[in-house]
Order: sequence, then C-alpha cells, then structure tokens
Amino acid sequence: MEWQLGFLTIRAYGVMIALGLLAGTLLAASEARRRGLSPSLVWDAVPWLTIGGIVGARLWHILTPPASMRAYGITTEYYLTHPLEALAIWKGGLGLPGVVIGGALALWLYTRRQGLDYRVWLDLVAPALPLGQAIGRWGNYFNQELYGRPTDLPWKIFIDPAHRLPGYENVAYYHPLFAYEMVWNLLNMAALLYIARRWARRLLPGDLFLMYLAIYGFGRFWLEFLRLDISPVAGLNVNQTLMLAVTLGAAVTLVLRHRRAARLAAEDRDDDTAARPPRRRKKRKKK
Repeated sequence: MEWQLGFLTIRAYGVMIALGLLAGTLLAASEARRRGLSPSLVWDAVPWLTIGGIVGARLWHILTPPASMRAYGITTEYYLTHPLEALAIWKGGLGLPGVVIGGALALWLYTRRQGLDYRVWLDLVAPALPLGQAIGRWGNYFNQELYGRPTDLPWKIFIDPAHRLPGYENVAYYHPLFAYEMVWNLLNMAALLYIARRWARRLLPGDLFLMYLAIYGFGRFWLEFLRLDISPVAGLNVNQTLMLAVTLGAAVTLVLRHRRAARLAAEDRDDDTAARPPRRRKKRKKK
C-alpha cells in the first residue's frame, strides 16, 4: 500500500516503521525520566540509532536473503556485484536481527561519546525495542509478507496471488505470522517494564537487555517453524539458528553474572566480618 503526493511516494511499510520508532523513543524517554536521566539524551540518540539500525538491517538482509529471492537470483553475490541494488532499501529487504545489532553498536558509540554507562542505556531502550518492533511488524501486513504456513484457522489472512510464494500459487489463506510476532513483542515489553519496577534493586546493569534478547529470541525461534520464506545458510535456517544461540547465550550470561555477583557479595561480607574486632563479653556481677 502506498500514496503518491506529487513526486513523493509514501509507503505504508515506511509509515509503520516511523511510528514504531516514535513510540519506542517516547517510551525510552519516559523510562529515562523515571530513572532520573534527561529525556533529551534519548532524543539526541535517535539519529544514531536510526542510522545504525537501518544499516544493520540492510546488511543482514544482504548477507541472508530469503529463499524466495534466491529463487530469482537475488543472492549475496548479486548484491555485492550490484552495489546500487544493495543500497535500494526502498525496494524492501530489512532484517530485524540486523536492526538490534546495528542499533546496539550505534548506542555504544553514542554513550561513549557522551560519557554515559552503556549497560544502563541498553536497559533503558530494552522495553522500547519490542514496542517499536510490534508496531513496525504491521508494515509486513500492508506488504503482504512474513506470513506463515497455510491454515484454515478463524484468524487466517488472505494473500493476493501476486504475493504468494512459489509452490503456493493456489493457496489463499495463511497464518498471520507478523501478528503472532507483534503479540509476542508486546508481551516482551510488558514483562520488561514489570521486572524493571518489581525487582529494580536486584537487577544488575544490562540485565533488562539480556532478558529482552532471551524472551525475543525464544519466541522468534518457535515462530520460525511456521515461516515459509526462510533464510537458508549451509542447510540451516540462519534466523532460527541465531535466535536459539541468542536465547541460550543471554540466559546463561544472566545466570553466570548473578552467581558471580552473589559470590562477590558473600566474599565482601566475610571480609567485613574478619576485619571487625572481637566483641568482649561483659562479666556478670555475682550477687
């Protein structure tokens, strides 16, 4: 879906991405205010994160094009030999894993430049990420992409013949995979906001971002089983494999860093106890 305003073409996909970015920024600014930080720093970071996210998303697509595009010769090698096509993001082709990777790198550069704690800012944007993703996923609805396997469930969606994958030309209804991911992202956001308030004193800097990775990766791993247009590399679904690695890596890192923190706290208590002088017991007077 698109609208023509003179020489300018406005696509629904781009509008949803922009709305997702705006909503995520507003939530991150609200979280910054709650933590006693300046919301203006969040708005200043937006250009950095936008550029980093777009570059990362496009690179991820170039390196892992889906099977439907490879069937027409659109491969990594094709993009490398056609650099103008690699830059044509208006034709579609953005990978969400690349958004997170590119955005995280851009945030590191921004916090380093501003002298801010990178881990604290990762936690700050953690709930904003799934909110932005949830809204942005509706762009897939307007593009009639990221749908799942054929289904007859009541919430099935109709896909126009022009947008059906090879081998499914005669199949009309599919799982709304983008909507499933949208719901999962909203649950992820709600869980992170609750945890940030309920267990604030027990969290270490960077915990919320690790939880975001673990929750998102877990859901995305299972949703990939419904996806038709996978990105195969060496016979593996690269997105699903990455999500499994991210989920396990984030979960293990969370456990290990809290065990280490608990061990260091116990050692500090032992040192304090050993450093204290022994208490003298008062003698009782005999009556």
